[in-house]
Amino acid sequence: MTHLARLERDALCDTFLATGPDAPTLCSPWSTADLAAHLVVRDRRPDLAPGVWVPALASRLEEGQAGYAAKPWPELVDLVRSGPPVWSPARIAPVDDLVNFVEFVIHHEDVLRGDEQVGPRRTVSQRESHAVWTSLNRLGRLLFRRSPVGVVLRDPDGTSTHVRPTTELGTVVLEGAPVELLLAAYGRRRVAEIEVLGSAEAVEALWGAPLGLS
Repeated sequence: MTHLARLERDALCDTFLATGPDAPTLCSPWSTADLAAHLVVRDRRPDLAPGVWVPALASRLEEGQAGYAAKPWPELVDLVRSGPPVWSPARIAPVDDLVNFVEFVIHHEDVLRGDEQVGPRRTVSQRESHAVWTSLNRLGRLLFRRSPVGVVLRDPDGTSTHVRPTTELGTVVLEGAPVELLLAAYGRRRVAEIEVLGSAEAVEALWGAPLGLS
């Protein structure tokens, strides 16, 4: 059975080919070509990664990414599809799933919802939905660590996970399909189809907080 990160990588590449290199993404001002280049750099150029955190090295990262973005579109998409080089630990399926599955789910939605409209554009398999829910259980406390209110995530079946303890401001319950909850957790609530339950004060405090890994 093909592992999840590979399935999502292939699905994203198919979407890239369908949309073309100039389509908008949720990672504005990045186009699909910019996003694809980012993924290639992430796979193949760990030497450029410090540019994310060290301002003095940011220009080197930008130049490297721009070089990939300028490649012919089919060639760039093939680079994304082929994945990390043979020396990368991510060539091992369990490692690939751990470090790349959520990344590809998020960025696939960044492309599919680049028009900023709310709601799903594809059918997500039960296997992938379960894996996303498992990831939310694993990462939820980290993703919502700066929330000033308690946070409960609940899927449509009623299964819930308490990812942030309640505070004096109360608790907010976010209900939706796992991919929709994942988008909200990564700061993309504007396009996530979720139901939000809680006091107006608590909800305002939650959405005013920086969410995600950054």
